[in-house]
Amino acid sequence: MNTATPPRHHPTGHWTPDLIGDLTGRTAFITGGNSGIGLETARVLVRHGAEVVLAGRDQDRLDRAAAELRDGHPAAAVETAVLDLGSLASIASTTRGTASRRIDLLVNNAGVMNIPERRTTTDGFELTFGTNHLGHFALTAGLLPALRRAPAARVVTVSAVAANWRIGRLDDLMSERRYGAMRAYAKSKRANVVFTAELARRLDGTGILPVAVHPGAAMTNLQRHNQGLLTRGVIALTRRVAMGSPEGAAWPSLYAATHPDVTAGGFYGPAGRDQTSGTPRRLRLPRGADDLAEGARLWRESEHLTGTRFDL
Repeated sequence: MNTATPPRHHPTGHWTPDLIGDLTGRTAFITGGNSGIGLETARVLVRHGAEVVLAGRDQDRLDRAAAELRDGHPAAAVETAVLDLGSLASIASTTRGTASRRIDLLVNNAGVMNIPERRTTTDGFELTFGTNHLGHFALTAGLLPALRRAPAARVVTVSAVAANWRIGRLDDLMSERRYGAMRAYAKSKRANVVFTAELARRLDGTGILPVAVHPGAAMTNLQRHNQGLLTRGVIALTRRVAMGSPEGAAWPSLYAATHPDVTAGGFYGPAGRDQTSGTPRRLRLPRGADDLAEGARLWRESEHLTGTRFDL
C-alpha cells in the first residue's frame, strides 16, 4: 500500500507515525483490531484517512472499539467483522463477505500466547500454532482476491522476538509429542516469518508486498495467561519497567504498512536496545527463516492441515 504523500524524514533520522502520508481511499483489515496493538494500529490509520475493518471474536468488544475510534475521529470510516481464527468455518464466512471489496492492507495481528496446557482449536489444531499461523494462513488465502484489487496491497504479519528462539523449530507442529507454552508460541512466531518469506516468493511480480514485523515488548491482552505464573507485584513491575506501550508497539506494523522503503519478505522491528522499543528498522531474519526448503515444507503442511489453497 503506497502512501499518497511520501513520508518526510524526521530531523533526527527517526521515523514516527506522524510522518505517514494521506491514506484516504485505502482500506485496512486488522485482526485483533478491538484491543492492544491492533486497536492502536487502527487508531493511527484512521487518523491518516484510511478506512479500517476491525476483526475479532466478540461483536460487543468490536463495537466498543469502533465507537472509541469514532469518538476520537468523528469522520473515521470503521467497520467490524466477527472472526475466530481458531475456526476454519469462521474464517471462510468472513472471507466470503469480502468477495467484492478491495483491501489495500491486511494486518495479521491477532494472537495468543502462554496457554498453560495444550488446547486445540475448533478444527483440532494446537491452539497457539492453529491461531497464530494456520488461522492467518487461511485468512490471507481467502482475502487474496480482495488484496489483488488494490494497486499496491501489503500483508503485514505480526511475529515476535520469539521467532529467533531455538525452541521454535518447525517440527511437531501440533505439539503432539511435547507441549510447552512458550515452545508453541515461539514455533508459531517463527512460522509467521517463514510464511511471510515464502508468500513473498510466491507473490513476486503481483504487486502485493508481504512483510513480517515484531512489536518489541508491550503489555497487552497476550499476557493474560501469565497471571498464574507471576505474582501481582511482579506483573505490576513488569508493566512499568519491562513492557512498552501498545501505542509504541504498533509502530513496526504502521511502518511496514506505509513506508515506501519496505521490501517484500523483510522483517521489521524496534531499533532500540534488545529490540524492545525504539523507531522501526529492518532486522535480520531469524536464522534459516528464508530457507527455501523450510518455506516450501511449511506451506505444504499448512495447505494440508487447513485444506486451503492460494489462488496464485
